Amino acid sequence: MTRQVSARIAGAFEHPLRRIPDRTVPQVLAEVAYGALADAGLGVADVDGFFCSEVPGLGSIAMADHLGLTDLSYVDVTEGGGASYPMHVGHAAAAVAAGKCRVALIAMAGLPLSGGGTTGGARGPEHPYEAGYGVTVPAGYALAARRHMHEYGTTSEQLAEIKVAAAHHAQYNPNALLRKPVTIEDVVNSPLISDPLRRLDCCVTTDGGGALVIVSEEVARTLPRRTVKILGHGETVKHSANGRIDLTRTGAAVSGPRAFAEAGLTPRDVDYVSIYDSFTITVLMSLEDLGFCEKGKGGGFVTGGTLRADGRLPFNTDGGGLCNNHPDSRGGMIRTIEAVRQLRGEAAPQVQVPDCRIALVQGHGGSLGFRTAAATLLLGSEEA
Repeated sequence: MTRQVSARIAGAFEHPLRRIPDRTVPQVLAEVAYGALADAGLGVADVDGFFCSEVPGLGSIAMADHLGLTDLSYVDVTEGGGASYPMHVGHAAAAVAAGKCRVALIAMAGLPLSGGGTTGGARGPEHPYEAGYGVTVPAGYALAARRHMHEYGTTSEQLAEIKVAAAHHAQYNPNALLRKPVTIEDVVNSPLISDPLRRLDCCVTTDGGGALVIVSEEVARTLPRRTVKILGHGETVKHSANGRIDLTRTGAAVSGPRAFAEAGLTPRDVDYVSIYDSFTITVLMSLEDLGFCEKGKGGGFVTGGTLRADGRLPFNTDGGGLCNNHPDSRGGMIRTIEAVRQLRGEAAPQVQVPDCRIALVQGHGGSLGFRTAAATLLLGSEEA
């Protein structure tokens, strides 16, 4: 099938370490940035677009200096939490299509596990009104999970299926933080964190980072590397709406249809999904809102190995944020990198999806049910 494509992902790099006590955030960001450029067969002098989210110093200025980016014509510092980097891919594709840049570098890094902290942390205007009532990150996702259980009968065992699939995949990833397979019983018997979410329903915390290189079609033709087509992109922000909130609906209900429409695709066309798995409930509600099953039917959909590499809808074949990597609490970057691996045929052999042509990436930021950003990407292999 011939598609109109204006930009491609030519380079991708995930930092191999999960604990990095001997480096600074700028050092890690430089390592992943240079790694992605090398993967694409390009150099710093080729970069004319720079995209980042939370970075040290005065945003893009300090990091452009640090990386040696001397000829920038386009810069984007959009902040959307875990949705930031799928957002950046869409923004970079639009900038390339508009002729604003030809080689865009997207990079992120953080060291929360080693005590280096995340690179941001400014509190929003809601903080003094909510913090005293225990609205932590896990609590916000637990509210969504409990409401989904109340409305649709979703069970803890069904949520556990998502962790089981992620852990099954992680055993084949030598860099994953947690590589041990788990059972449904392991998940539902793990310590309670915020009712109904348990420890194994929650993502890991890691140091690290990742980077992507987006190029024009003209540049892509000069590269020996297999590239990935950017077919569709959608994004949105869902907020508290002064209390008029449906906790069971995520921003993917808006960003997903926009991305599918732009790509001219439907959920039936998707071979692989990379969904930001900050918690197991994030994945279940995303699958519903993206149209892979009816609203309220996610619990039944994920049972029986659906999400395993050999299942109906393989997901997060690197182990995801639940088991592999979650640097700087921004999972959208690593989700995109694994989608690129799948479309290039470079995932771990045990979890490589045969003839993977269409992949979906879903990023979420903030608190899933009530104050969140969402971004959806549809990506295609060279054969798509």
